Order: sequence, then structure tokens, then C-alpha cells
Amino acid sequence: MASSSSRPLLRRLAALAGGRVRANHRLLSSSPSAVSAERAAQSPAEPEAVRMTEGCVRRIKELQAKEPSAEGKMLRLSVEAGGCSGFQYSFSLDDKKNSDDRVFETDGVKLVVDGISYDFVKGATVDYEEELIRSAFLVSTNPSAVGGCSCKSSFMVK
Repeated sequence: MASSSSRPLLRRLAALAGGRVRANHRLLSSSPSAVSAERAAQSPAEPEAVRMTEGCVRRIKELQAKEPSAEGKMLRLSVEAGGCSGFQYSFSLDDKKNSDDRVFETDGVKLVVDGISYDFVKGATVDYEEELIRSAFLVSTNPSAVGGCSCKSSFMVK
């Protein structure tokens, strides 16, 4: 049995999953032209687009230039359960685009976010930071997060 403190989170996740199922059902039952129009409406100019800073774009371009295996790859952002605050960000380089992915492009660099993770990072900004102890991609701002840890790799949802 779930504790009383986890019930609000479970309700939010259930509502989120229900919304995604309804949205997917609408997409699957609509005509191909309607699907194309909906995908075209998901341009980076939309207010809920996931953005990349200049530092993030520059680092991806550096990786693509230095590493032959990274050429043409996209930065993939996903959200997983875990971390000290409940959810954590995960970054990887990927050359595959799945049917539910949203692609955001800045200066020729592509950021890919799967459909479920997108609900947690709408309107977020991805940055690349270099510090004395580490260098990493991170989500510098996330309107869907109410708190997180100081390392900026985990967060709590609203």
C-alpha cells in the first residue's frame, strides 16, 4: 500500500499517463495530414520548447568534430525515476529518432526528447557547464520542477 505522502505523486503520474494516452489516441485516430500539422506545430518557437544554450550547442559541435563516432548524433535528454529528489535527468548521444520523439534544433544541433520525458521538461533550458570537479550537460532551468539537489541532476515535479 502506498504511503500518504506518495499518493499525490501517484495521482499526478496517473493523470499525466492518462493525458498521454488520450493524446496518442487522438493522433492515431486522426488523418495523416492532421498528424503532420500537429508535428509541424511543435516548432522550437513554441513557448514549451526545450532550448539549448550557446555553451550546449558549442560542446555538441566540439564532440562531433573531435569524435568520428559522434558525427551526426543528437543529444538525447530523458527523465528517469531516481536521484535524491525523485526524478533525474539523463543525457546521451543518439543517432536514432523514435516515433514519439520531439526534436528541437538550434544552429544545426539537435536535441531529442521522448514523449514521456517531454512532459517533465517543457520549457526547460539545457546547458553545458565546466567546473573544477566535473563537466556535464545539465538542465539549467525547468518550469516543471519545484526543487532539486545542488548538483542539478535530479528534481521534484510540481
